[in-house]
Amino acid sequence: MRDRSATKSVWNLFPWAIVAGMTVVVAVNAGMVFSALQTFPGKAGRDGFDLSNRYNKVIDRVQAQAALGWTIVTEVDATSRPTVRLTASAGGTPLVNPRVVAVARRPVGDPQDTDLRFEHAGNGRYVADTPLATQGQWDLMLTVTSQSRELMTTRRIIVP
Repeated sequence: MRDRSATKSVWNLFPWAIVAGMTVVVAVNAGMVFSALQTFPGKAGRDGFDLSNRYNKVIDRVQAQAALGWTIVTEVDATSRPTVRLTASAGGTPLVNPRVVAVARRPVGDPQDTDLRFEHAGNGRYVADTPLATQGQWDLMLTVTSQSRELMTTRRIIVP
């Protein structure tokens, strides 16, 4: 006669527990792959080879902008409008009649682009004409032009 207690051991369920665990892992991974494919925004540039061929021009432009000595400080005011403080030197001299434009872009979440124009608010401070509609992180792609010199930069701001 066989001992029935040996055939009803909990260890007989162990292979099924392994199968159930692996099923959960495969299901979670499949969900993550589906989510990644559905939310992929695309390539950063048109063609990586073309971008790499122009890399020296990019370095030259960045060095020329750094030689300007301009300082840009970005903030958000109480009305959710971006503000920019521009100075021409470390001493704090404001730039002469700059033109400041920007595109505000959400780096996370639903893509939202907002074109901004900045108006002079005194003492080297410029305030955007439009408040940013959504709380969270925004990237400001700024273009500042003064006396036929141009500076393009990106600054991250957080709208509370």
